[in-house]
Amino acid sequence: MRAADVTDAARVAGVNVVDVSDPADPRLDDFRDLNSVDRRPDLPSGKGLVIAEGVLVVQRMLASRFTPRAFLGTDRRLTELEADLDGVGAPFYRASAAVMADVVGFHLNRGVLASAARAPELTVPQVLEGATTVAVLEGVNDHENLGSVFRNAAGLGVDAVVFGSGCADPLYRRAVRVSMGHALLVPFAKAEDWPGDLKMLQKKGFRVLAMTPDPAAPTLADAMAGLAGRPVAILVGAEGPGLQEHTMRCSDARVRVPMSRGTDSLNVATAAALAFYERGRRAPGAT
Repeated sequence: MRAADVTDAARVAGVNVVDVSDPADPRLDDFRDLNSVDRRPDLPSGKGLVIAEGVLVVQRMLASRFTPRAFLGTDRRLTELEADLDGVGAPFYRASAAVMADVVGFHLNRGVLASAARAPELTVPQVLEGATTVAVLEGVNDHENLGSVFRNAAGLGVDAVVFGSGCADPLYRRAVRVSMGHALLVPFAKAEDWPGDLKMLQKKGFRVLAMTPDPAAPTLADAMAGLAGRPVAILVGAEGPGLQEHTMRCSDARVRVPMSRGTDSLNVATAAALAFYERGRRAPGAT
C-alpha cells in the first residue's frame, strides 16, 4: 500500500475519518465479499458481524444495543451522517463508490455500511418484561419475510418478537436491510423450549392467538374483541405449511384473516401486519 493511498486518521467535526483508496486494505475486511456464500462477514459461522446498510439503517444501529465497530462509505454519506457520528469512536473509512464496490463485491447504491459485533442474546423472559403485544414466529425462514415482520412490528406497536423453531437469522444482512434497521431495535429472543415456551406467555397473562387460513376459525376482529386490556401474543407460521398442528394446539385460540375471490392466505408478513393493526387499533388510547 502506498503512503498516498491512506491518509492519517483525521477528526472531521468529531468523526474519526480515514481515507482509503486501496480495496485490499485489511481494515475493510468487515465489509468484504458481502455476497459470498462462504466468506461473507455476517455469517454466524464466520465473523458473525451485524451489517447495517444505508443511512437510515446505520442511524438505527447507532440507536440500538449493537455498537458499531467500523463504517465504510462515500464522502456524501459521511456528510449526511456527520451529526450522528459526532463523538463515535469507530473509524469511518471514506472511499469512492468504485473502491466500495471492489470491497463488497457489488455496487452499493446506499453508499454506506456499518459493522457491529453481535450483542448478547436476550432471553424470552427479558423481552416479555413490560410487553403487552408480542409476535411469535415459527418456521419463518425467509429473510425478506422476517425483515418485513420486524418493520411491521415496529410501525404497528409490537413490543417484542419471540422465535420458535425453524426461523431464519434476524441479524442476517438482508433481514436487517428489509427491516429498515428495526431488527436491531425491536427486542427479540429465541425460545429454548418450543412450543413449551408458549405456556410461559400464558402464565404471564398473554392470550396466544394462532393465525390460520381455516375458514372455521373466528376472524381477527372477533378474536381481538375484549382484549384491549390484556397482553396478546400473535403466533404466525411459515408461508405454505403455516403453523404446525401441535403448535396451534398450544394456543388459546385460532384466528383468521377474512379472504375473498378464492384466495386462501396472504404473505406471512402481510398477515402478521393485519393482526398487529387489529390489535393496535383496540389498544387503550388508540385513535
